[in-house]
Amino acid sequence: QTQFLPMEDAHAKTIAEVFAQLRANPVEGLSSEEVKRRRKIWGTNELPCRPKKPFWKLVLKQFDDLLVKILIAAAVISFFLGVANDEGSYALVEPGVILIILVANASVGVLTETNAAKAIEELGSYQADVATVLRDGNLRVFPSAELVPGDVVELAVGDKIPADVRLWNIKGSSFRVDQALLTGESDSVLKSVEVISILRAVLQDKTCMAYSGTVVTAGRARGVVVGTGMRTAIGKIQDAMNSVDNTDDTTPLKRKLDEFGTVLSKLIAVICGLVWIVNIGHFSDPAHGGMLRGAIHYLKIAVALAVAAIPEGLPAVVTTCLALGTRKMAKKNAIVRTLSAVETLGCTSVICSDKTGTVTTNIMMVTYLCD
Repeated sequence: QTQFLPMEDAHAKTIAEVFAQLRANPVEGLSSEEVKRRRKIWGTNELPCRPKKPFWKLVLKQFDDLLVKILIAAAVISFFLGVANDEGSYALVEPGVILIILVANASVGVLTETNAAKAIEELGSYQADVATVLRDGNLRVFPSAELVPGDVVELAVGDKIPADVRLWNIKGSSFRVDQALLTGESDSVLKSVEVISILRAVLQDKTCMAYSGTVVTAGRARGVVVGTGMRTAIGKIQDAMNSVDNTDDTTPLKRKLDEFGTVLSKLIAVICGLVWIVNIGHFSDPAHGGMLRGAIHYLKIAVALAVAAIPEGLPAVVTTCLALGTRKMAKKNAIVRTLSAVETLGCTSVICSDKTGTVTTNIMMVTYLCD
């Protein structure tokens, strides 16, 4: 397997070295049997769709907040105490209001994350559908998903490059590729077949390479596939986006809200406990109709105090503000994966970028000149 391992340093090797390492033939291409064997090892040339998070998990995630959990607990206790106290339909009023606020909060969060997931899935649309491949000595058109490392492909004007390719034969005076998708360069890049001696060269400097998803703007050339699927440059971008879920996404706002919720919950628990304990002597008051009813009456007062102390409007207000920010960014074609990310961007003071077009709209102008 190591003899035809997809290459990270193909740009720094000569054409002969590349074909030797990939065990490929520039004249005949790969045989059908060899293609099948390699596909079993390396899989198809596709960006895999990440498993979709079940809807119920998305919903539960919106309730993973300390203040929200306290509200839910208060609503449940209030409901059961109301039922136990024979309040009838009035027992549903307070829990109902809290439930409406929480459902609205969860709805906005689920909608935002769903839209972001769809935008990320659209990365797959940058891959080519078909490719002209040299196999068994003949040029034929195959679905790009069937490409494997070592395949010889032919590229012409207008073609979307189907995989990461090491160019080895340019037909004509020049061969240019628009790779703004990866590098943000506003102009197409002139390619060559010359070896790039810098081993850790950046994408822009690897002029003997053509990358999956980019488009040929001029010329005709042949190249050998050195990377497919997630082992392409665009595949690494998708992998980086998927890995965001594995990082700590605690934002400054979320940390402050969690701290506030922790302090508030402890304070409420202490005060409510004291209110209930102080009134133990009144449990047996004849006005309550028994000690048990008296205990329930003062427990309900303590819970009402707890509910009143919790700023139930806070999650709704925070969510609304973040949702408005998300909507404004969406109009600028920005992908917002989670609502809390909006607040993090608001705390950002400096964005470092190598050139216009990478994180901007490819339009840069001087607006202020320092003396």
